[in-house]
Amino acid sequence: MKKVNIASISGGFNIVCDDIASDKSISHRCAMFSLLSDKPSIIRNFLQAEDTLNSLHIASMLGANIIQNENSITIIPPLQLEEADDVLDCGNAGTGMRLYCGLLAGVDGAFVLTGDKYLRSRPMKRIVEPLRSIGAKIDGRKNGNLAPLFIRGGKLKAFRYHSSIDSAQVKSAMILAALKADDVSYYKENLLSRDHTERMLRGMGAKLDINNDGWIEIYPPNKPLNPLDITVPSDPSSGFFFAVAAAIIPNAKIHLKNLTLNPTRIEAYKVLERMGANIEYILKEDIYEPIGDIIVSYNGKLQATNVDKNIAWLIDELPALSIAMAVADGVSKVSDAKELRAKESDRISSVLNGLKACGIKYIEFEDGYEIIGGNINKATINSFGDHRIAMSFAIAGLICGMEIEDIECIDTSFPNFFKILNNITEVK
Repeated sequence: MKKVNIASISGGFNIVCDDIASDKSISHRCAMFSLLSDKPSIIRNFLQAEDTLNSLHIASMLGANIIQNENSITIIPPLQLEEADDVLDCGNAGTGMRLYCGLLAGVDGAFVLTGDKYLRSRPMKRIVEPLRSIGAKIDGRKNGNLAPLFIRGGKLKAFRYHSSIDSAQVKSAMILAALKADDVSYYKENLLSRDHTERMLRGMGAKLDINNDGWIEIYPPNKPLNPLDITVPSDPSSGFFFAVAAAIIPNAKIHLKNLTLNPTRIEAYKVLERMGANIEYILKEDIYEPIGDIIVSYNGKLQATNVDKNIAWLIDELPALSIAMAVADGVSKVSDAKELRAKESDRISSVLNGLKACGIKYIEFEDGYEIIGGNINKATINSFGDHRIAMSFAIAGLICGMEIEDIECIDTSFPNFFKILNNITEVK
């Protein structure tokens, strides 16, 4: 099990960062959605990380021809998806497993989805149960709640499904299944979750409308969708670790370039801004996604805040945001975030265990926590195999130094994280 030591820094920093990891959510979808066309898709700046490369490899196992060029990937889809002659390994990616469930549920054939030990312990019934309700045949351990999952794809029924979980993964799986259904389907969530799937599929020619009652109407296409021709923007979720660093270190500033500025992806920056950080947004283009730069600079000690709205828009950034809360003045509270317990680790427990080791006081709730701002102390942090926990406490280490255990998980989403961090501090 690899570990690193993060050195604290005595002064600020001012860096321009144009090599933030490509967006993981969009890269996953590029690999999968290219299979919905009958023409080659061209993807530039595809994330070269373990999770997304697993999704790309699965596409090839289903019959796609993948051509790696110097600056792009060309995905040539098969005339029809093929049964793979081996299990489909999603690695550590819940997005990969859950979205492939929706895509394959309507494809004639038998498919087995598995992953690493962490993914095999994550709950899948949130996908399996709604898919079963429209005719999908899916089984697995614990009555389909745990991978490996076995899918016997086939005809699916049109549906009207109101989800009790505001999750982009659930929504995306059901939309992909609806594209193979026998009539128009309807999907609704209480609060809008991240909407990359809707944006990208509309860009490919799919008809997805939102009616006056908030239902997404999904029309099965009568022909293959248009291919993708897309440059994947940088990932604001990955950039957010360094945004937190700039917000908590005096005289610090970072210019993050070419991120998606999708409103459902920059909510954590809005919270950090509310806590007192100085943040500027610069829009450059808006085709599949709004893309531009974010500049974050220190603006004095942060102030505590409550986070109880648009949780689905910042669920992945909450571990890093918790580091900002730990050094802010006052008591910050996160609520309505039970979804954190179903991530790569139980992130409520993982965050609070780490903060406890660092001497920060807190109160734990089933759906969140309160953090009493104070002074973070150096500690040894167990990442629980969760990349966002490992990276969040690495950022905390800029204040006091930190030892992080089990860091291999970082390669699943942000392989050059430590290269960028080394521009700020020493990592051993």
